[in-house]
Amino acid sequence: MRVLMFGWEFPPHISGGLGTACFGLTRGLSYIPDLQVLFVVPKAFGDEEVKGMSLIGANHVPVKHRKLFMKYFNGTLDYIEVGAKLMPYTQPDEYYRLKKSEKTKKKEQYIQTDEMGLLPFSGAYDGDLLQEIHNYALVANIIAQDYSFDVIHAHDWLTYPAGIAAKEAAGKPLVVHVHATDFDRSGGSANPAVFNIEKRGMEAADKVIVVSNLTRRTVIEKYGIPEEKITTVYNAVEPYVHKEKPLYKKGINEKLVTFLGRITMQKGPEYFVEAASRVLQRIDNVRFVMAGSGDMMHRMIRRAAQLKIMDKFHFTGFLRGEEVFSMLAMSDLYVMPSVSEPFGISPLEAMQSNVPVLISHQSGVAEILTYAIKTNFWDVDAMADAIYGVLKYPSLSKMFVKHGRKEVESLKWEKSALKVKEIYDGLLTAGSQKSG
Repeated sequence: MRVLMFGWEFPPHISGGLGTACFGLTRGLSYIPDLQVLFVVPKAFGDEEVKGMSLIGANHVPVKHRKLFMKYFNGTLDYIEVGAKLMPYTQPDEYYRLKKSEKTKKKEQYIQTDEMGLLPFSGAYDGDLLQEIHNYALVANIIAQDYSFDVIHAHDWLTYPAGIAAKEAAGKPLVVHVHATDFDRSGGSANPAVFNIEKRGMEAADKVIVVSNLTRRTVIEKYGIPEEKITTVYNAVEPYVHKEKPLYKKGINEKLVTFLGRITMQKGPEYFVEAASRVLQRIDNVRFVMAGSGDMMHRMIRRAAQLKIMDKFHFTGFLRGEEVFSMLAMSDLYVMPSVSEPFGISPLEAMQSNVPVLISHQSGVAEILTYAIKTNFWDVDAMADAIYGVLKYPSLSKMFVKHGRKEVESLKWEKSALKVKEIYDGLLTAGSQKSG
């Protein structure tokens, strides 16, 4: 079995949990005999951690003078407001000549490529993102024509148009993997353009994978997707080998409580700051760290200053790779007070690092963890009480560390991959029955 998989990022070039989850799942699938994954990203840098799979960058795929098979796909792209024209593909001088030509047929449209017939991709989340999603889908159509595969698998909304375009070209079954919805990212006020991309991707898919039952409910209630079309497959965590010498050491003789993630509305950073203030009113031998970056960072700095706790509160900025595990190694408690977290891999990484975790009930990972402290994200007093209890009573912390480590070791990507393989098998069996 060959799987054509579309993602937006891949280690080491990641900005969050999506790239980590894609890496873990593909690694898990690589252990299944007779299953091959061809993973596509908008931009390949050449230093990706490729093991047991093949990786293609859309920025390396020539598209000039290629016929696209996108009858249905073009109809689904009318909601993406982009200025670029479509096919056939041309070099710069030819593009401008055809654009000005009165003889150009109205039904033919054009897009500019470089002299190698390539489209540029940043692989980022800023700039003209909708244009990049659009171009990625065009290249996906070409890749689907040039490679042999059995199933298409598209991760998150950025790649849903690419999945649709590949399905249009090859006629193969499409699986879309919902790692988050815009209702999660926006705090309940979804962007209409993003919502439409998500909804059309789910509707075009033959199967929808969600990372938690929390996300499953959102997909059913907000997007109107039939229950029988959706399967929950929980995320897992890559085994971590602890290094003898961490990058950093704690230079203080105080407890350390850490928030690690994007400093955005979805992650609930303001509740962490408020809880920290309450804890510091009860004990002094503790410091709080907010590790990450995001649009709410300056607001959180101002709020910590208003609460007069900046002498006990630290902002590290974005951490990556070994920096994350060095931060966790110094921590006495990890807190994830997310307002709406489809899953949440970072608590599992903390538990791997022998750190007790406090998570919100509004996170998907809360569905599968027994040895984690859980509060509602909005209940700042309960959160503060839980933090105080873990720091004040060492036996409580040791209990969560001991059993939490065993629990997280059982959450393997190989298990998640086998469930995904069952979904692939079901689609192929159904397809063969229809054709027979």
